[in-house]
Amino acid sequence: MLPWSAELAGRIDEHVISSELLRGNPLGDPHERPLWVYRPPGYDDEPDRRYPAVYVIQGFTGQVTAWRNRSPFRQPFPETADAVFASGEAPPALVIYADAWTSYGGSQFVDSPGTGRYHSYLCDEVVPWVDRHYRTQADAAHRAIMGKSSGGFGAMITPMLRPDLFGALATHAGDALYEQCYLRDFGPAVRLLREYDADIWRWWDDFRSRVAFTRSGDPLLLGLLGVAACFSARDDGTVELPFNPRTGQVIDEAWQRWLDWDPVRMAPRYASALRSQHSIWIDAGRSDDYFLDLGAEAFRAALREIGVAEEKVRFELFDATHSAIDYRYPLSLAWLCRRMPA
Repeated sequence: MLPWSAELAGRIDEHVISSELLRGNPLGDPHERPLWVYRPPGYDDEPDRRYPAVYVIQGFTGQVTAWRNRSPFRQPFPETADAVFASGEAPPALVIYADAWTSYGGSQFVDSPGTGRYHSYLCDEVVPWVDRHYRTQADAAHRAIMGKSSGGFGAMITPMLRPDLFGALATHAGDALYEQCYLRDFGPAVRLLREYDADIWRWWDDFRSRVAFTRSGDPLLLGLLGVAACFSARDDGTVELPFNPRTGQVIDEAWQRWLDWDPVRMAPRYASALRSQHSIWIDAGRSDDYFLDLGAEAFRAALREIGVAEEKVRFELFDATHSAIDYRYPLSLAWLCRRMPA
């Protein structure tokens, strides 16, 4: 295993696209965003051939350049994805690495008055841009989306909302079944906020004033604040937590807005869109730190209940926690590409 970058059989084009939908977003985050497009081997040799496209989205705090991060004895996903095509394990496809980072760490790939119009950015700006600049098979049947954690959540909900764009998905430990993955954090968050007089904005000011993640409660509080900005911001952009920060009591209206974004609960409302998908990959580690193995089970059950055909779904729980499951990505990528219509 090389400890440095390997040469790709295909190549990655690095772009910056200017988003009108993200211009003037509530957090003042950049409206110019990086976009990587992987061309498979042979793309330049067959100028008349068109290719399916797989969109890859990241987990919370993720941004595009993190895809190049190397772990000991493991290759980063752009290299393992390239190997899928170089080896002939799957037919060639374009792989699109999109960015939806925000100052809070992520956008959950939704439109929110607290963060910006990231769902619309992905669907109405990134996808058309790729179709204009690359030889794609520009239809839902030849377009898939995949991701892990918050990216897995985005991979579940985006085809529900836009089945006209995406006809297949892969979710690795995607956020789902919120009473298990989110609700259990409310009590610990309240205890952490005692040091800040129950004011998460005092914590936020402290967090930004020092080296990030130097206090043990930082990841939990950042995650709750970031998701609240995506799911329960008021129309004026004010972020409302789904619990009382002093007592931990659930605020029903705000919490319901979170539940409305739970893929398990969304599935019946978007049954037709989910039934239209030709391929759905669901997996998670059996010891997932956020109980997203339970979310995976619940989402799988929801698909059965709404009549998604068994042969369309690939479901697996495997021995792992929430971390270091990137080796699963090339497996789902290859599966999705093999199942694209001819």
